[in-house]
Amino acid sequence: MVARAAAVIRVVVDLPFVPVTTTDRLPSPSWRSSDLSSVIATRPPIIAPAPRPVTRDAQRAAEPAPSATRPRVVTIPSSLSRRKSGGDTRRCRSSVVRGPCHPRNVSDADAECRGLGGSWGRPASEPGAGWAVVDVETSGFHPGQARVVSVAALALGDDGNVEGTFSSLLNPGVDPGPTHVHGLTTEILAGQPTFGEIVDELKDVLRGRTLVAHNVAFDYSFLAAEAELVGAELPIDTVMCTVELTRRLRLGTENLRLETLAAHWGITQMRPHDALDDALVLAQILKPALAGAHDRKAWLPVRPVQRRSWPNGQITHDELRPLKTIAARLPCAYQNPGRFVAGRPLVQGMSVALSSEIGHTYEELIERILHAGMAYTESVDQQTSLVICDEAEPDQGRGYQANEMGVPLVGDADFMQLLERVVGGTGLEEFTDATLSGDQFALF
Repeated sequence: MVARAAAVIRVVVDLPFVPVTTTDRLPSPSWRSSDLSSVIATRPPIIAPAPRPVTRDAQRAAEPAPSATRPRVVTIPSSLSRRKSGGDTRRCRSSVVRGPCHPRNVSDADAECRGLGGSWGRPASEPGAGWAVVDVETSGFHPGQARVVSVAALALGDDGNVEGTFSSLLNPGVDPGPTHVHGLTTEILAGQPTFGEIVDELKDVLRGRTLVAHNVAFDYSFLAAEAELVGAELPIDTVMCTVELTRRLRLGTENLRLETLAAHWGITQMRPHDALDDALVLAQILKPALAGAHDRKAWLPVRPVQRRSWPNGQITHDELRPLKTIAARLPCAYQNPGRFVAGRPLVQGMSVALSSEIGHTYEELIERILHAGMAYTESVDQQTSLVICDEAEPDQGRGYQANEMGVPLVGDADFMQLLERVVGGTGLEEFTDATLSGDQFALF
């Protein structure tokens, strides 16, 4: 018998070494069950897969409530609309109030309907709605800090004749300031009414008229500051400064102070720096000044002013800024046609700069530039169409820069004649993207 030999085959398989790691997780906080008898077992957290990235444009905001997307339409009262000389009332479309953080313009409702240049100045030959000559005496020079201690207002017709008078001393509640100027002491002002007590009477004189003052920015800013302190609204839509008006008449006086102008026209000034007396003197100055502007075919420096109603009910009156500051930032409704060519007419859209060598005042020329549909610029560059300058070879300023750059120079008298015939320009196309109108998108 042959013994069988068992062959043992050893197979060795080399497997890659895979380390086994374990992660010790801290158990999530266990809370006792309602019966406080056992501890709720914890389980490892379930980690959700990361969300697919979404582009910013595709992130739509939540749909707003119907009341939030419904615009509030404000109808401008007919009493605020501005009447033209022919008696027709120019209608203006109702304005849509924006979000609750935006104020609402409650001043002249026809301002949006007029052109960009039609709001500043008007020919002296055009009839107006009358004037309200105002003078104030104050305790200082800074509105909001100093107070009004005396005010006077005269209602005048368009021809300059006095139709009504109002004046009052005021108790400012503070030190009256320079008593050596206005002569009003604390003892005199004690017991006098406050501005809030007389503001309604003052508004009756101002309503529907253009406010007139000698250096109107000073008087208007103080009246506006006092009105805002008592929560009142002044019904003033336009103002006019007699300093600028008499400057356009080229009277040849040493200066344009009130007493100098009074002496020029033979007007007696009884009590300088008395509000009522100064207002009476200014009313007598205004009448010949208006006649002189009519004879010279000059424009009256009438300026629009605005006031705003805020959501909290507060009324604020905008600051009266220089015209050249506003005009330099106004967009023009026409394309720039390029350089002015001598012998050819002006074209709407031309960019016009002013040098210091001119006979007319800056404001008068800017009024005419805007009214003609041209643009005013404070700098001279390759886009400037012409520079108004009375000297052919100026040695400094914008006139000198214009000669260096080849920009034509035009005298102010010649420019005023050219304004009689201005060729219409090419309007700018308004771009509006209506595809996203009414939709709301997330910014981030």
